[in-house]
Amino acid sequence: MQLHNIQRKTKLKKSKRVGRGATRGTYSGKGRKGQKARAGRKMRPEMRDIIKKIHKKRGYKFASIQEKPVIINIMKLQAFPDGTKVSPKFLVEKKLIQGKSGKIPSVKVLGSGDIKNKLIFSGFLFSKEAKVKIEKAGGSIK
Repeated sequence: MQLHNIQRKTKLKKSKRVGRGATRGTYSGKGRKGQKARAGRKMRPEMRDIIKKIHKKRGYKFASIQEKPVIINIMKLQAFPDGTKVSPKFLVEKKLIQGKSGKIPSVKVLGSGDIKNKLIFSGFLFSKEAKVKIEKAGGSIK
């Protein structure tokens, strides 16, 4: 076999050049008139339309993705006896807070009111004032 005897298995097929008259008729497969029929047409990007719809007013912010903790005050925990281990799960069982879609939410303890019982806290977020009041009453935070 010689180099000049080699042939392709499939023949080269040239792509059709649309929009130049000839055999495709007057509109050349582009339909009639309008932006899509013009030479050098450029369509407006979809992303631009999405950006245009976003508020441009002062102070506008997107809603936060991060979940906010459920808030409970110290005075509501006053009812439990000394030495009680308090956790978010315990509060859901006692119906002091509600679970979100079957899950136990994060809970933040705020320092409004007084506490005199020695409670053991675990799995909470605390405000500075709440921490001080719990430790002053003899409770502990784990």
